[in-house]
Order: sequence, then structure tokens, then C-alpha cells
Amino acid sequence: MRVGLSFDLKEAVILKDTAPDDALEEYDSPTTIEYIRRAIEGLGHSTVKLGGGSEFLRNILKEKVDIVFNIAEGRGTYRSREAQVPAVLEMLDIPYVGSDPECLAVSLDKPLTKKLARLAGIPTPEWRIIASQQELQDISCANFPFPAIVKPAFEGSSKGIHANSLVDSPNQANQTINEMLELYRQPVMIEQFIDGDEITVGMLGNSPAKVLGMMRIIPRKQSNRFVYTVEVKRDWKNLVDYECPAHLKETTAEKIAAYSVKTFEMLGCRDFSRIDFRVSADGIPYMLEINPLPGLGDYSDLIIMAVKLGWKHEALIAAVFNAALERYPLCVHA
Repeated sequence: MRVGLSFDLKEAVILKDTAPDDALEEYDSPTTIEYIRRAIEGLGHSTVKLGGGSEFLRNILKEKVDIVFNIAEGRGTYRSREAQVPAVLEMLDIPYVGSDPECLAVSLDKPLTKKLARLAGIPTPEWRIIASQQELQDISCANFPFPAIVKPAFEGSSKGIHANSLVDSPNQANQTINEMLELYRQPVMIEQFIDGDEITVGMLGNSPAKVLGMMRIIPRKQSNRFVYTVEVKRDWKNLVDYECPAHLKETTAEKIAAYSVKTFEMLGCRDFSRIDFRVSADGIPYMLEINPLPGLGDYSDLIIMAVKLGWKHEALIAAVFNAALERYPLCVHA
């Protein structure tokens, strides 16, 4: 088969001078694309690079491909940006790896995902959404449970989450929310901070998807209020240790696994995903968010987890690709 690779490289995006310093945090490096290329070609297929944005549009109309391995994050700050490439592929009736546009759009919308999780009986921290400076003036945070985390409503990769995102009072929250509205040009969410272990869960496959593993993020500098900020992720080799499998009480691990499968299925995820939790002192796992388009670079949590579980980097990418092929039997026999 001829496999197209759709992706967004950091170097391909031109930023405005007013953009935050983490504006490109979701986008990939050429090294990640090379991992994917080697994994796919190692299965006996050929590959063609399609890129992202307008380059992707030109290439997908020009190149003949049987299926697309999609890791494109999309352009802009739209809550549906991750759905851009899959939507085009569906319009052109081209099979692709990963979740569909609806799943990707809903999952990137953190408040909507949390609302659906709560309706499904999955614990998630209290939250409130502020869409504008006017709403910030009209909505009081006086009765909100503090401490709390302030973050952009439609982002991933800890984008917008810094040390000052952890707030302890309404005044501090209002100041941080106001700054974030201005900087990230999208609604801002304030979320109750759960003081406890940070756990991320990898999911792989379909019908049913299985829990690949659970990983605990442990700060090397002990803190009662650890936040997995963008700065920590950038310097993870020096700032954190990753424990995988995570040492959890059996009952807590069982709840996390059940909530992960339920979230994956509820949102209609496909092939792979990563789900983040915080575990409270009394052992209750709170779902924070799901990423149905998790990073596949060697610095990405899903890959770090898989390697700790004995996987080769390219082998996990191949497993994701094969999970997609099982949904498209005509591709395999074409």
C-alpha cells in the first residue's frame, strides 16, 4: 500500500509577534515523522509526506494514497482544529488512522468532554468556563473551590499551563484568566486542583480498545502541589521520573482502567489515545482530559510509557497502524 503521512511541523507554521511562546507546542518535529515513516515502511508499505495546512490540501489532491497516517494537529486556535485533516479525508473518501472529526473536535473541547464524562458517571474536577473579559466581570469565582488550575479550553500538550496557572484565590484567578484570554484568544477554563498523583493512561486498538498501560508522573523535587506544566514537559529528563507500571492500589487501578475504557468508547475514539487523571488522597481518580491524537515522538508520554513496558518505538506506531487497518479490510486486500 501507499501510505500518506499528514502532520504539522513546528518549522512550517509562521507565528504572529503576539503569539505565546508555547504556541507551537502541539506540533511535531521531523524526527517524529521519520519514526512513523520507518515503522510503516518496515511493514512493507511505501510512504509519501503530505504535510499539513494548505500543503496537505495540495498534496492530498495530487498524490494517490491508499490510507493516511494522520497526526496533523490542525491550524489556528479553533476548538475543531484537530478535525480539519480527517474531515477533508472523509470528504475525499480516503481511509485514515485515528479518530474521526467529531471525536477530535469534542475531545479538544475540555469543558464539553468533562460534561459528557460527568453524565457518564466518570468523576472529573469542578470547572467553570469564561469566554470573554465581559463574562469575567459578570461571573464571580468567589464560591469556586480553590486551589484551582487556569488553562485554555481548547488546547493540549499542557499548552498554556505554567507555574502561575495554579491559583489560590478569586483575585488571583481573575488576573490569570484575564491574561490568558488576551494571550491565547479562546475561552479559558478554571478547574478545581486535585492534589495527588498525576496518572496518564495509554489506550490501543478497537472493539474493544485495551489499556496499554498506566504511568505515574513523579516530580524529582517533591511538592505537595505538583503541576505538569509545559515547562516540565520540555525538560522532563531533568524534572520528573516516570513510573510505569504505576504503583497504585488495586481498586484505584481498576477504577482508572474502567473509566479509561468508558471514556474512549463514549467519545468514539479509534486506534489509540491517552487519558489523564489526578488521584485524590482518598483514592478517587478524577478524569482531566483525553487526547485521541497523542504525540508519537520519543519525548511523548505515550511513547515513554510504551518503551517502559518493553515496546520498541516503531513497534507501537506499527500497532496503531494495524489497528486502523482492521477497520479498513478493503485496504489490506486492495
